[in-house]
Amino acid sequence: MTVSILVPAVADSDQLHRDALTVLQPGFVGTAPPTWLRRHLAAGLGSVALFGRNVTDPGQLAALTSALRTENPDVLVAIDEEGGDVTRLEAGSGSSWPGNLALGAIDDPALTRDVARELGRALAACGVNYNWAPSADVNSNPRNPVIGVRSFGADPGLCARHTAAWVGGLQSVGVAACAKHFPGHGDTAVDSHLGLPVVDVDVDLLRSRDLVPFKAAIAAGAKAVMTAHIMIPALDATLPATLSRAVLSDLLRARPADGGLGYEGLIVTDGIEMGAIADTYGTGEGTVLALIAGADAICVGGGLADEGTVLHLRDAIVEAVRAGRLTEERLADAARRVRGLGSWARIEAQGELAEPDLAVGLRAARRALRVVRAPGAAAAAVTERPYVASFSPQANIAVGDETPWGVAGMLAARFPGTRTARFGPDVELDEVAARVLAGAADRRLVLVVRDAHRHPWMSAALDRLVAARPDALVVEMGVPQAVPVGALHVATHGAARVCGLAAVEVLTGQSV
Repeated sequence: MTVSILVPAVADSDQLHRDALTVLQPGFVGTAPPTWLRRHLAAGLGSVALFGRNVTDPGQLAALTSALRTENPDVLVAIDEEGGDVTRLEAGSGSSWPGNLALGAIDDPALTRDVARELGRALAACGVNYNWAPSADVNSNPRNPVIGVRSFGADPGLCARHTAAWVGGLQSVGVAACAKHFPGHGDTAVDSHLGLPVVDVDVDLLRSRDLVPFKAAIAAGAKAVMTAHIMIPALDATLPATLSRAVLSDLLRARPADGGLGYEGLIVTDGIEMGAIADTYGTGEGTVLALIAGADAICVGGGLADEGTVLHLRDAIVEAVRAGRLTEERLADAARRVRGLGSWARIEAQGELAEPDLAVGLRAARRALRVVRAPGAAAAAVTERPYVASFSPQANIAVGDETPWGVAGMLAARFPGTRTARFGPDVELDEVAARVLAGAADRRLVLVVRDAHRHPWMSAALDRLVAARPDALVVEMGVPQAVPVGALHVATHGAARVCGLAAVEVLTGQSV
């Protein structure tokens, strides 16, 4: 008698579901882990993403991360902490660390390493072991709406040496770095949170410009690389980079002898719920296609942060394996890389950690300032209550609307009775001019802008007000692409809190 034994087409269900959970990096709402998150961590979830909504203070954050590790000691606790304009640790106050553009303006890789190391110590003290930073993008398009000050600059060599220094500094204290957004988001004019940018460049330009910092990050031992939701027809005319085997497997993962970069670490997607992917493919299908292409982990949670999202993505992965679209081996390999990084982070966390040196950030912000005084202008300083007009573009989702920026509050704290106003693109130019000039009267006028070169309404207001008040002091807290105007023009190269503090020192005559 012959007995037939049916061999399952896929791995046992428990392991399949565990691997599917392992590759997800989801967020949640609240300042303590909800029951559903704890349950999925115990069932295999490999990472948890933190955002500004999850953080109130260092003590609370340390308690939160400790609670996560009671369910999974090797969990990767991820955060998007670039310093500068993009901070989750200090979303309510602004960052203690200048961002990439400020560091690139100084061009001292040793200082960049110091800043990243101290920022890493602040994260590690709170139990965060995986940082979605630095941005390795070469900001070659000055009208880029989503990178800008998040880049070290427009020169590939400069970006490469500072990317390597940042990675080295962060990982020296046991926090995994994640170079982003591969293969380079700098030459875009569309925000991938909202749509799908197309980068129409040839492969030679891509290799000589955009890939240079990523090669440096890989050489520096970056533990992770994050993909970009961009379309590069020269590499793949059908699928965006996050979903493209040509980009992730044939370029990033393949050996240099085969034309690749030879990267062996973790490949994680940018937020899968971002418009560039979700609006075209859907989050479930986008997740599956990314894993097929060669991604190891799926970032989600900036917008979708509930258990339903985790279950939806887990089930999409499981169904793709059962249908033969995603192989067991590819999923198991991805899960292995996630677990391997979690194990590295746990071992690194066992070392003794020094307190972060918070003074490093302000020292760097001071060095990043570029101050231009108008020829023949009288000595200009704020010595009593000024009028501060701030011009605020809509914040992109990466930066977040909740993070304060500017110098108005700092000047008001020093000079009680300071008048302040904030204007956006919805206010008519004549109304802006009338309100500012009337409100300022005989006070010192301080005008604060952010990327004036990208916003015609902002540059028009600036020109009108400086023409009427040549003695105005101007602070540019974005990319200083426009020609400096005003009696005194201070470019901070970013809107971190420390950048504002450094600017105020100049405005009040405390620094030259």
